[in-house]
Amino acid sequence: MSGWRVALLYNLKANVPLGAGAPEDALAEYDTVETVQGLENALRAGGHQVIPLEADETLLDTIRRAAPDICFNIAEGLRGDAREAQVPALLEMLGIPYTASQVLAHALSLDKAATKRLWRDVGLPTAPFQVFQRGDEPLLPGLAFPLFVKPVREGSGMGINSRSVVEDEQALRQQVRWVIRTYRQPALVEAFLGGREFTVGLIGNTLAPGERPPTALYDERGFHTFPLLEIDVSPVAEAGGLYTSHVKSDLPLAPNYLCPAPVDEALAQELRRLAVAAFQAIGALDVARVDFRLGGDGRPYLLEINTLPGLNPTYSDIVIAARAEGMSYTELVNEILNLAAKRYELT
Repeated sequence: MSGWRVALLYNLKANVPLGAGAPEDALAEYDTVETVQGLENALRAGGHQVIPLEADETLLDTIRRAAPDICFNIAEGLRGDAREAQVPALLEMLGIPYTASQVLAHALSLDKAATKRLWRDVGLPTAPFQVFQRGDEPLLPGLAFPLFVKPVREGSGMGINSRSVVEDEQALRQQVRWVIRTYRQPALVEAFLGGREFTVGLIGNTLAPGERPPTALYDERGFHTFPLLEIDVSPVAEAGGLYTSHVKSDLPLAPNYLCPAPVDEALAQELRRLAVAAFQAIGALDVARVDFRLGGDGRPYLLEINTLPGLNPTYSDIVIAARAEGMSYTELVNEILNLAAKRYELT
C-alpha cells in the first residue's frame, strides 16, 4: 500500500535553542535542510503526502492538526538526558504510528554506559569502562592506560578531540573534568581500542515464531545488514585518528569510507552477527547503525548503537553503505517507512 499522509519530524540545526555556555559542537547531532529536503523528496517519490514538522514545543499542537497516518521520525529532541525519546513518547501518548525505535530503546542508546551494561550482561563484547560523576573517583583496578574519555550521553562524536585518548592519571583527570564541566553530564572512560573502526547499518525487525520475512531482502531472522563500512580518518591530520564531531559535521567527505570494507569473511560475518545482536538486545526497531573498533587482540568490540542514524542523502554512513550495494536513497527511506507501517499493520 502507498499514499499515506506522512509527517516528517525533525530538528533543524538553525532552529535549535542553545543555552548559555553550550559547547561548540552542541549542534552536531541536529539535521540540515539538505537532509530534510532529501527525506521529503524520497517519501514523495514513494507516493506519499509529506507534512514536514519541526519537532519543537509546538509539536503537540501541529501533529494533532496534521493528523498523519504515520510519522517518519528523525527528531533528536531539544534537551534532557533522554532527548531522543521525547518525540516517540509524545507519539505514543497520542497513539500515532512512527518509524524507528520506541521510547526505551532511544533512551538507552543515547546513554552509552547504560547500553554497554546491557550488552555486557548479555555477553556481547564491549570495552571495560567506568562512569565518572564528579571527576575525583578512584580509577577501577581493571582499567589500564591508554584510556578514552567522552561524554556519556552524546552522539556524532561530540566531546571527542585530540585530548580524548589519555595516557596517564593527570591527563585523565583533566579530560574527565572538562567533559563534566562542558557537557554538564558524566564522563565515560573506557579502555582505548586502537584498531580499525567499522560501522554496520541494518534494517529490519525480529520475526515472531512462524513469521516470514517481509520481502526477499531480509534474512530468516527478519534483518538486512548493509555492506560493512570502514572509516579511515587518516586523511584528516588534525583528527589524530579519531572520528570526531568536527570531522562528522564539518568535514564529512574528508575520511576514506571503504565499503565494502576490506576484511576477511569471518570478521565480516562476526560484525554482522554482533550488529543484529546489539540491536535486539536494546529492543531497537526498523533501522540502526552499530559502531565497532578492533582491539589489540584483533577482535571487534561494540562502541555504540545509533537508533536514529543520520540520513543525509550524500554522506551519512548508512546511506553510503546502502548505495554500495545498489540501494538508492529513495528505496532506503521508503523501506524504513514500510517496516514501521508493517509493525502498525497499516499495510
